[in-house]
Amino acid sequence: MSTSADTPDSDNAAPKAPGRTIPAPQSAADVNRDLTTQLRRAHRDNRELASRNTKLVELLTAARRKLATLNEQLEQLAAPPSTYGTYLEPTPGLEETCAEVFTSNRRMRLAVSPLIERSELVPGARVRLGEGAQVVEVCGFDDSGEMASVTEVLDDNRALVVDTTGEEYLVRLAGPLLSGEKPPRPGDTLLVDPRAGYAFEVIPKTEVARLALEEVPDVTWSDIGGLDDQIMRIRDAVELPFTHPELYRAYNLRAPKGVLLYGPPGCGKTLIAKAVANSLSERIGDGSRSYFINVKGPELLNKYVGESERQIRLIFERARELAGEGRPVIVFFDEMESIFRTRGTGVSSDMETTVVPQLLAELDGVESLSNVIVIGATNREELIDPAILRPGRLDVKIRVRRPDRSGSREIFHRILHDNIPIAGDPEALIDNAAEYLFRPRPFVELTYLDRSTQVLHYHDFVSGAMIANIVDRAKKEAIKDHLSGRTNGITDEHLARAIDAENAENEDLPNTSNPDAWSRITGRPGSRVTCVRILETGA
Repeated sequence: MSTSADTPDSDNAAPKAPGRTIPAPQSAADVNRDLTTQLRRAHRDNRELASRNTKLVELLTAARRKLATLNEQLEQLAAPPSTYGTYLEPTPGLEETCAEVFTSNRRMRLAVSPLIERSELVPGARVRLGEGAQVVEVCGFDDSGEMASVTEVLDDNRALVVDTTGEEYLVRLAGPLLSGEKPPRPGDTLLVDPRAGYAFEVIPKTEVARLALEEVPDVTWSDIGGLDDQIMRIRDAVELPFTHPELYRAYNLRAPKGVLLYGPPGCGKTLIAKAVANSLSERIGDGSRSYFINVKGPELLNKYVGESERQIRLIFERARELAGEGRPVIVFFDEMESIFRTRGTGVSSDMETTVVPQLLAELDGVESLSNVIVIGATNREELIDPAILRPGRLDVKIRVRRPDRSGSREIFHRILHDNIPIAGDPEALIDNAAEYLFRPRPFVELTYLDRSTQVLHYHDFVSGAMIANIVDRAKKEAIKDHLSGRTNGITDEHLARAIDAENAENEDLPNTSNPDAWSRITGRPGSRVTCVRILETGA
């Protein structure tokens, strides 16, 4: 028998390759795992390609924009220069297509581009003109130019203004001034284009704002000491007409037009005027509105002829506006003698010959306004023109004298209040300070023309401002002693040293070269001083 017949399928058996291993067949789970891995890899590659594509699109978009910007800049460089002008008004009958424009120092009728929104064309607006002299763009309003002050506002949206040279001209009010909450008023400073004839903006820095402070001061009657008689007189003169107007009408009594506060410097004249305004605010209004106009006299002086008079008119015009609201208005002139001097003295340029009549005219004009009162303060009352001081103008005249011993105690009480650290009994401290301040200590001897003599002591020159300065000196001494650990609070020694230092500094201040000035200081203006002799020097 053949051996080959004994082996089945021997002819169909494939020969084995030497050294090669045939892999075993994979299961279904392995196949799924491989497919999942390949799918995840494909998703990851797809996301990377999408991200690269997005970045490429962004780069292409940025390059396209930059190219467009460069092309636009090239077009602008190649375009002809633009001309600007001021839009005046639409052309009558051709409002939709034409406009009146001021450009190149002449008025022109120009076509308006249909792309412009007609609501943007407001009188006074700045417009850009294209190559064909047509209006192609609205560019807002001018924010720089010449300045002018308003003297009168007319009803037809026009204003009479005056420039720095004194030249008057008429201008129209541009869009911002017509749409603003507060229209321009006399005294305001405007930004104007005199060639186009338009005013564009109210400049906050006005002349009246520089000269007058319209606010309610925070000074009360309790802050003023040693002036009880003066306070009672001015309250009767000023507060009664405002707080009880019905009684004044019943008795047919008019309120005084003005009050003059005169006396030595530093004795409380300005404080009284501020306390009047504050008191009226508490009695009549809520204090939220401004009605105290504080006019600083020297700032009214101006080198240009007529400027001081014009500023006085503006101040009283502002007072009339505030009084029209039904609230009391106080016009306070500080250092009144600096501008309203006696006419005909020949001093300086003699400008008072026109300034004083202007004030007199305004005082007489205030007569019809029941809510306006003028208060003047001066320490040289003899220099003020008598026409201002006559009854009917400044009706009430109150002399503010230097404080005496009891008045000085009251001032010390106002300054050394409970919040100030004081070593010991405050009442004893104040009494000792007042006694030390008013102790006899000769300062100067005055000889009059009739050979009589008068001795003035240091306490004859005491003022409220001087007492306040003494307390400040004592506070500084107390602070230094507190830091060194010696005392805690103001003592008698601190106040005594402060009084000596104040007297030592003031002993050279009086004008001994002019004996006539001493007669006014002593309250004897009719007596001529022929000799002044210093009796004591040093603290």
